[in-house]
Amino acid sequence: MHFQYLGARSMTKRMEKAVIFGECRAGTVEVAIPAPVANWVLVKVLVAPMCTEYKAFGHGGVSRALGHEAAGEVAAVAQPCRVQPGDRVVVMPTLPCGECRLCVAGDYIHCERPANYREFTGGQEPTGTMTQYLLKPDWLLPKLPDDIDIEHGSMACCGLGPTFGAMQRMCVDAFDTVLITGLGPVGLGGVINARFRGARVFGVDGNPYRRELALALGAEAVFAPDAPDVLECIRDAAGGAGVDKAVDCSGVSAAQRLCLAACRRVGHVAIVGEGGEFPVDASNDMIRKGLTLHGCWHYNYGDIPRLLEVVRGSGALLDKLITHRFSLAQVQEAFELQASGRCGKVLLLPWAD
Repeated sequence: MHFQYLGARSMTKRMEKAVIFGECRAGTVEVAIPAPVANWVLVKVLVAPMCTEYKAFGHGGVSRALGHEAAGEVAAVAQPCRVQPGDRVVVMPTLPCGECRLCVAGDYIHCERPANYREFTGGQEPTGTMTQYLLKPDWLLPKLPDDIDIEHGSMACCGLGPTFGAMQRMCVDAFDTVLITGLGPVGLGGVINARFRGARVFGVDGNPYRRELALALGAEAVFAPDAPDVLECIRDAAGGAGVDKAVDCSGVSAAQRLCLAACRRVGHVAIVGEGGEFPVDASNDMIRKGLTLHGCWHYNYGDIPRLLEVVRGSGALLDKLITHRFSLAQVQEAFELQASGRCGKVLLLPWAD
């Protein structure tokens, strides 16, 4: 069986996608809609959450493949596969091979042999997720249950995913106190993840807007990083010995070091935020204090059903986490808002006017 390209004669074969033209300049361009190839499926993007691309927007340079998270609907397939046209799906990040030992084990985010997009698709232009259509391997498109809203489902990537993976790794539960440093959208998603598990949550961030949002999402106390005696305040709030688990989502060296210092003996620290170098004392941190340090990028593919339970049970909080929505044509305004820090998770809606 071979499914007709796009599945409908009336559909255009051109689409819009977001690009960065240079320093603080973004917009859209028209390109050809990619054609599905083998088990790579054409997805109509309904929601494209924005992540760290605004940093590239501010630093200059040109990018024609923006975004790594989305939710949408399968538009066409080239052959029978795991999904079919009409399925609502979440788009998982990267292009792993699906065959190496890590992919098979569910840790595809660490794939040893990532696919070459242009080579596999015969030279088609990469799109990222900030676009109206994209290609993705069928196995990276978990189906979204009918009772989960499409915007909420889009949080199964970076909105909730990285900190969910960290908390799975550290076995966070209702007996724990958890510190989250860096309350951007990823860290705010961490507040939701920790509260869903029943843990007490404390946060640290220099942005007053995001400190308030973290409290609204269920954090018990949130501190500014430059507050007097912030380390002692965290320890006291957690009962004196320090927090049981800590997650850095900032990528800032001082915050990463604060996680190590604020964690109790034989506790766990997860590094989620990219960037920064921080000193680790082999004797006092790792041996005498007995800390376990985790590097966490995403979550194991086998945990998707559990993550979808978090999404299903956190609808009201996800509505607070998602603070702004923009059309694809408004990508310049969306990047400018992200750069200001006065937002939670920002969504691009590629089919909005």
